[in-house]
Amino acid sequence: MPYEVNLGKRSATVELIYQEGNQIKIAVDDKIYELDLVMVEEGIYSILLNNRSYNLELIRNGAGRKYTVNTYLRSYEVEIVDAETKYLRSREKSQFGEAGNRIFSPMPGKVVSIPVKVGFRVKQGQTLIIVSAMKMESEFKAKKDGVVKNILVKEGATVDGNQTLILLE
Repeated sequence: MPYEVNLGKRSATVELIYQEGNQIKIAVDDKIYELDLVMVEEGIYSILLNNRSYNLELIRNGAGRKYTVNTYLRSYEVEIVDAETKYLRSREKSQFGEAGNRIFSPMPGKVVSIPVKVGFRVKQGQTLIIVSAMKMESEFKAKKDGVVKNILVKEGATVDGNQTLILLE
């Protein structure tokens, strides 16, 4: 499963391709690295890459997967973001367009239920659609009073992340 790794303003997709003992192959964006990785003590790692040795210290930095990574010469603030964290963050943000008229799922999923029809008047907070993603059912609610203008999916449909599901007037 790929992870997003944020290092300052840089963001990279990191995926474990292969691991057997200390031998690890990872993809960072589209570049492949073969490493010999050993945890020498809690939070201290020794890495061999292209016949060069690197040592680093990994210190958990608060909640979630935030770390301070210390090398011989520098320190870095790093955050590892998995799919669940991305999903939860996107749910915390507004799930609607700036005008509050676009309903979308932040992740791929399956439409479980659509308790409204085109032309229905809806109130702020009313459930418009229920989508199952990552073994969780999420209710997407109206951010404001309005009228259902268009329903772009059907119950049982598989949807992509950020795909528009319902439009309100």
